[in-house]
Amino acid sequence: MDLLSLVRLARKNWMLIVLSLIISISAALIVTANMPPKYVATITMLFSSYDKQGAFSPAYQVGTLSQGVQSYAALLTSRRLVSEVATGEDIPRLQARITAEVVPGTVLLRAMVSDADPARAAALANVLGAKFAKLIDQIERPTPTSRPTVKVTVVDQAEVPQKPVSPVPLLNLLIAVLAALAASISALILRERLDTTIKTSDVLQRTSGSSTLGIIGYERDARRHPLIVRRGGRSSRAEAFRSLRTNLQFIGVDRQPKSLVITSCLPNEGKSSTSSNLAITLAQTGWRVLLVDGDLRRPRLPDYLGIEGGIGLTDVLIGKARLADVIQTWGEPSLYVLPSGQNPPNPSELLGSQGMRQVLDEITDAFDIVIFDAPPLLPVTDAATLAAICDGVMLVARYGRTRQEHILRATEQLSSINARIVGTVLNFVPAKSSRYDGYGYGYGYETKSEKAQVTR
Repeated sequence: MDLLSLVRLARKNWMLIVLSLIISISAALIVTANMPPKYVATITMLFSSYDKQGAFSPAYQVGTLSQGVQSYAALLTSRRLVSEVATGEDIPRLQARITAEVVPGTVLLRAMVSDADPARAAALANVLGAKFAKLIDQIERPTPTSRPTVKVTVVDQAEVPQKPVSPVPLLNLLIAVLAALAASISALILRERLDTTIKTSDVLQRTSGSSTLGIIGYERDARRHPLIVRRGGRSSRAEAFRSLRTNLQFIGVDRQPKSLVITSCLPNEGKSSTSSNLAITLAQTGWRVLLVDGDLRRPRLPDYLGIEGGIGLTDVLIGKARLADVIQTWGEPSLYVLPSGQNPPNPSELLGSQGMRQVLDEITDAFDIVIFDAPPLLPVTDAATLAAICDGVMLVARYGRTRQEHILRATEQLSSINARIVGTVLNFVPAKSSRYDGYGYGYGYETKSEKAQVTR
């Protein structure tokens, strides 16, 4: 993920990042307030050795001894020495609170003792220095009666520290901020990587293997008012459908489809509103357009257009009505609409019948283009049945809901029947991107509340 994508991801999910910062900073403040203070007292010691004249001199003048100062530092935390300093205190705990370091390039050794009480830390450090000098004096005697070869002198006594070394509120807050940013951004990147829903036209085009002809923006009132004729057709959504119309006309210059199936992978992805609005925009250019409700299970065009849908395509297919008697006109300029009619028990068989082929031949001869609003592809076979006899298929995907695997399965299904995918449409794209999932295979068996939804 490049820097620009990361910035966009952070901007899109800024509330989550702010929330994680608030939680992390609050936790850091609580922890800091409950942390006991820790003070550190430091004592500095110098190592000396006998020179050739028998007098003590700094050990750095005696090369053999200057190399061994580091080993003396280890004695500062030895159990033998700490046990002499500890007064009823747990020896391992006191050992953990003592650190030693050699001043680089010298024979100076610093011992640091930490404690919650500053005066106690200084006292322990001074006692440690005195005991350490005595221990070295005992160890560095060749015989009990001879003089020591190494001498330790306390250069700087430990003073009572005035400020604690921990906690450091600013440091704790900085760590909390960095941890919150790292955790939240990592979680966002992981979610982005694991999320396979369609959110860009590039992903949709790459997954489907066909051009993205239209990107339809999300409008809050699109469910209640799905048609673009509202507000005189002056809206960003109406302009998006006009762009879709133009792209469709250019994509089919050599093989302009006379019959076009518009479908989606799953329900509630906006294929009915896309069918209706595309038909309206084509009719506005002067084309003779027939919009056919090819969804014989859950027809929606009568609800969208406010027309009578009781008699239509199914009545023609079973010979109960003539085609000319069931085609209705809608709007100005006139859009011709063929409702689905009564819901049959065998929709797939009717759509794949010889009678349907005859009807298709008749209406494609009479109109410039015939648009079928077909059921979703994955739950039922109706759309594939129609796609097999029509000139082209347009696949509608819903932003943040249609998954890439859904598109792959749909395109494989269409390819298996040699259907031509003329392009795709990315629907319900928000102005500021965000995300859904779910297969929804209960097509045709929804609850009453679900049936009350208009856009699908």
